[in-house]
Amino acid sequence: MSNQKQPSQQKPAGNAPASAISPTRAENYPEWYQQVVRAAELAETSDVRGCMVIKPWGYALWENIQRSLDKMFKDTGHKNAYFPLFIPLSYFEKEAEHVEGFAKECAVVTHHRLKPGTKADGKQGLVPDGELQEPLVVRPTSETIIGASFAKWVESYRDLPLLINQWANVVRWEMRTRLFLRTAEFLWQEGHTAHATRDEAMEETLKMLEVYADFAENWMAMPVIKGEKTEGERFPGAVNTYCIEALMQDRKALQAGTSHFLGQNFAHASDIKFSDAEGKISHAWTTSWGVSTRLIGGMIMTHADDDGMVLPPRLAPSHVVIIPVTHKPETAQAVLDYCNRLAADLRKIPYAGRTVDVEVDNRDIRGGDKAWQWIKKGIPLRVEVGPRDMAEDSVFMARRDRAHKDKVAVKRDEFVATVTQILEDMQSTLFARAKAHREHNTKRIDSRAEFEAFFGAKQEEDGAAAAQGGFALVHYAPDRKVEDELKAKFAVTCRCIPLEGADEPGSCIFTGKPTTRRAVFAKAY
Repeated sequence: MSNQKQPSQQKPAGNAPASAISPTRAENYPEWYQQVVRAAELAETSDVRGCMVIKPWGYALWENIQRSLDKMFKDTGHKNAYFPLFIPLSYFEKEAEHVEGFAKECAVVTHHRLKPGTKADGKQGLVPDGELQEPLVVRPTSETIIGASFAKWVESYRDLPLLINQWANVVRWEMRTRLFLRTAEFLWQEGHTAHATRDEAMEETLKMLEVYADFAENWMAMPVIKGEKTEGERFPGAVNTYCIEALMQDRKALQAGTSHFLGQNFAHASDIKFSDAEGKISHAWTTSWGVSTRLIGGMIMTHADDDGMVLPPRLAPSHVVIIPVTHKPETAQAVLDYCNRLAADLRKIPYAGRTVDVEVDNRDIRGGDKAWQWIKKGIPLRVEVGPRDMAEDSVFMARRDRAHKDKVAVKRDEFVATVTQILEDMQSTLFARAKAHREHNTKRIDSRAEFEAFFGAKQEEDGAAAAQGGFALVHYAPDRKVEDELKAKFAVTCRCIPLEGADEPGSCIFTGKPTTRRAVFAKAY
């Protein structure tokens, strides 16, 4: 497969700006991303270093992600619970590899109150007081604290399997942060399960990986590769880590979800034991799996364009915005009433597990400004209704997956009757577009020289320098030293060894060792 530059979406013509977001993707992709987040009113940075404020439009998107995934979890037998935010340091110390993997990211509470006093800079103020007997780690992940509860809940094989999920926030003290992609505090879900046998736990691990892949592709419209992580990329303390990997528009990979087979490691650390049918005492086999608000970052970098966010309809906070055109006072109320009746009819229509969500934007601002604000927020369908449209019992409709000027007149009843078909067509269009981008930027590579050229060089396209890269499929025999070298030299990591479609005997392009499969390498977030 080639690595040619993808054409950007058609830009609005006439007096409209060349693009609503500046800089564009081609000019400065990282800054473009930040500007899309702000323009779409998804989130903003907070006064707390590394943390973000998720604004209502962004939080509604997270609620839809949460609602959809929560049903998928419950449909597979899982129950929701909640566990403490604070984890005693001694819990982490029980599992050495786990604490080593998270030690540099932990926020630690050492005192339980404040008192007036002299601060480190010599000024008077509030200083910590009341040192804790044992420091508390602010939850970076919950294997150890949940393991302590599982040890109390599990006594017999009759108590298994134990299938638990929690929706929570976690804290990982990141030095370099980016909204949604990497913040000191973020929202997520983490599933934790315990089983009587290794096979049952492995089945659970792969089942939840399938749930994540299903959600990513059928709800987020984001194609993913399911695979297993190499030892160097494995979750601390896990026996096997499985993941879904997606390719963003800048040809970098995004790890969108992980599912871990923990073996009996955490069961030994937390003393999760049960008696089997013959009365023999055994340690349980456990799993953990999770996704986070990083999924919103993935949607932005998969679908957004130089005019702002483009939302997959199944997860969009609202599906339709109706913009009344009320320039003439004598017809303004009639147009608004018409729009409200249309909205009421649309809101009765079931779609993707809820009903069609509609906004009627009657704010006292210019119609063009309204339209651009909704374009940047990524709402799937924009509908304008003026006196002439009302007289003809029709609406003027624009789809967010098409160019700004691409509007069509549709009879009102026809629009109501076909709105879900239109939304589903948009959903499939976004997925097909993203999949075509991934395939266009995936290359089978059979030599180290070609690998280094793919990731290390730049090429001229249409007179502009374009960074190389994408997904490289290479024969690879996992080797920690090789991965460390590639990460240091090219900022490239082994994303995964695909579970499907990668079986092919060959020789590792780095060491020459025989291998039966290809692995996926990429630069990544």
